[in-house]
Amino acid sequence: MATIDIDAPGTSQLFIGNEAIARGALEAGVGFAAAYPGTPSSEILNSMASVARNMDIYAEWSINEKVAMEAAAGASFAGIRAMASMKQNGINVVSDFLSNLVMTGIGPAGLLLISCDDPSAISSTNEQDTRHIAKWLDIPLVEPGTFQEAKDMTKWLFELAEQLGTLCMLRSVTRIAHARGNVNLGELPRKQKKAYFDQCHDARNPFPTRYMPISSPIRHTFLHLKLARAKEQFESSPFNYYLGPEQPDLLIITCGSSWLYSQDAVKALKLEDKVGILKLGTLWPLPEKFIEKHLSKSHKILFVEEIDPFLEQSIMEFAASLPSTAPRPIFLGKRSNHIPAQGELNPDLVMKAITSILGVSYEARDAEYSKKAAELASTSVPTRSWTFCAGCPHRATFWSIKNATKLDGRNGVVTGDIGCYSMALGAAGFYQLRTVHCMGAGAGIASGLGKLAQFGFNQPVIAVVGDSTFYHATIPALINGIFNKSNYILVILDNSATAMTGFQPHPGTGVTAIGEQTQPISMEALCRSLGARVEICDPFDLKSTTNTLLNMMAEGGGAKVAIMRRECELVRGKKAKAPYKVHIDSEKCVGQACGCDRVCTRMFLCPGLIWDKEAGKSKIDEVVCNGCGFCADICPQGAIVKEAA
Repeated sequence: MATIDIDAPGTSQLFIGNEAIARGALEAGVGFAAAYPGTPSSEILNSMASVARNMDIYAEWSINEKVAMEAAAGASFAGIRAMASMKQNGINVVSDFLSNLVMTGIGPAGLLLISCDDPSAISSTNEQDTRHIAKWLDIPLVEPGTFQEAKDMTKWLFELAEQLGTLCMLRSVTRIAHARGNVNLGELPRKQKKAYFDQCHDARNPFPTRYMPISSPIRHTFLHLKLARAKEQFESSPFNYYLGPEQPDLLIITCGSSWLYSQDAVKALKLEDKVGILKLGTLWPLPEKFIEKHLSKSHKILFVEEIDPFLEQSIMEFAASLPSTAPRPIFLGKRSNHIPAQGELNPDLVMKAITSILGVSYEARDAEYSKKAAELASTSVPTRSWTFCAGCPHRATFWSIKNATKLDGRNGVVTGDIGCYSMALGAAGFYQLRTVHCMGAGAGIASGLGKLAQFGFNQPVIAVVGDSTFYHATIPALINGIFNKSNYILVILDNSATAMTGFQPHPGTGVTAIGEQTQPISMEALCRSLGARVEICDPFDLKSTTNTLLNMMAEGGGAKVAIMRRECELVRGKKAKAPYKVHIDSEKCVGQACGCDRVCTRMFLCPGLIWDKEAGKSKIDEVVCNGCGFCADICPQGAIVKEAA
C-alpha cells in the first residue's frame, strides 16, 4: 500500500481519511506538524512523521494539544505552513490559546487546526461536537464528506488561511478518519522552505506587537472582517453542491459523513426524484446566499448531521433574519426528534426519518429473517466484556490496589484518568476506579479529596494515571498537591508507551516522533525535584507493591508518588519471547471449591486463563497467554505453575 509521500500525481490511491488529510497537507507544502495522540486523529501525525525526513518537514508528538497548537503557530509566525491535529477532547485543552490566536491572527504562512470528533464516543469518554468552537471563536470551518475532500479541503484551507490571515479549522469524524477510499493525487511541491520571524510592521496586523492580543475590541473588528471575507469565498466553494430534483418533496441539508448516509438512504428508498440533498462542506461562516437559494426548493427540510444540531440551529437562525416574504419551510431534524441527538448516524436512521416525514413504507429485510437473525445474535454470539490484554501490568497494579485498600480497612478512594486503565471502572480492574473525567483530572480531584481531613475525611486517596497522561496534564495537579500538602498517592502506570492510541512516544521514552534519540524526561527525578516521596514498584511483584501502597497510605502527610514500572506486554512481546511457560497443576486446582470460587477465572479475569467446564478445572489458553507468570502469585492453592521458558 502506498505511503502518503508517493510521487504519482494523477493516480488514485487507497487512503484512510487521516492519511488523505496528511496527503493534502503535503501537497500544500506543509513544513511543520504537531499533535498529541488521540483516537480517531492519531494517524494524521503518524503519517506525517513517517515521511518527515523524505519530505523535509518537521513532525512532533507534543506534550499536549495546547503546546502542539502553540508550536504550530510559532512555525506560522516564521513563514512555515503548519498544522496541529487532535481529537475532540484536545480542543478543550487548546481553547485558551485559540481564543487569543484568533485575535492576533497567524503569520505569513497558513495555519490549520484539525479536529477529529468521535460520534458515539467509540474511543472517548465524551461525545462532543467541536464545530461550536469555530462559531464561538470566529474560525472558518469546513468538514469533508469524502476521502477525496479530506485531501482537497486540507490543501485549499492552507491557501484560505493565508488569504485571510487567520487560523482555519477542519472537522472530521471517526467514519471519515478511519474508513478507507480512493483519493486522486496532486503534485508534491519540492520548493525549499525558509523560516524567518519578520519583526517588522505588517499591514494585515497594524500593531507594533503583531502577535499580542492588545486592543482586543479593534482586533475583534478585524476578525469579523476576515470572517466576512471567508463567507464570500464559501459562497462559490466547490465543496457545497445540490443533488436532486428542482422542486423536491423533501430537502435534506447535510454535511460530512452524514452526506454519504443520506445518499445511501435516498437510493435505497428509490426516492431520487422526490428527495434532494444539499451538501455543505463549508460550515462556518454559512454560505448564506447559497443556502437561501435552496431554502425555497421545498416546504420540508430535514437536517442530517452528527452530533449536535449545528447546521440546524445556524440555518434556522439565518432563516429567521430573512424578509417576511421569504419562504418559511418546516425545519425537521434533531429538534423534531426525526434525527437522534446523540450517537453515530447510519443509512437506516436516515431512512426512518425520511419515511416518517413522507409517509412511505420501507422494510429493510423480511420480518421472519429479522426475527431469526435476532434469535441467533442472542444465543450464538458470545458476550465479551472490556478487559486488559493478557499479561498487562495494569491488571496486576489494580489487583495490588484492591488488596492494599482492603487491608488498610478505611474504604480508600481511587480516582482515575484517560487511558487503557480507564477499564478499571469495570471487572477488568476489579471495579477500583470511582472517577474518570479528562486527562489529569484524577490527580486534581485527589488533590481536593486529600484536603478534607478538617471535615472528618479519613479515607486514603489514590490517583491513577498513565505515563503519557502524567506528562500531558498531571504535573500541575501534582504540584498543587505538594504545595498545598494534600494527602494522596499518585500512582503512575508507567508502561513506556502511549499504548491506548498506538504506542506513540512521549517525553519519557527517549525517542521522538520521527525516531530521533533524545534525552528522556525522568518522571521520578521530576517528582523528587518537587519534593515528593517517590517509590518505584514492579507491579508483578505483588507482595512488595501491596506493602508499598499500604505504607504510603499509613504514612499520611502530603502527596506521594508510586511509579508502577513494567513495559506494556504488546511492546515487550515484539522484542523478546515469553519469560515463563505457565500451566495448571490439575491435582492442586480445586475449581469451584476454591476459597474465592475460581479466583483466577472469575475474579482475576486474565484472557489467558479459561475455565474447563467438563473437567471442573481452570486451564491456560496457550494461544492467548503471554507467559508473564503473575497469575501464579494470585492462586490461593498454588495450582498455577510458572517455569522459566
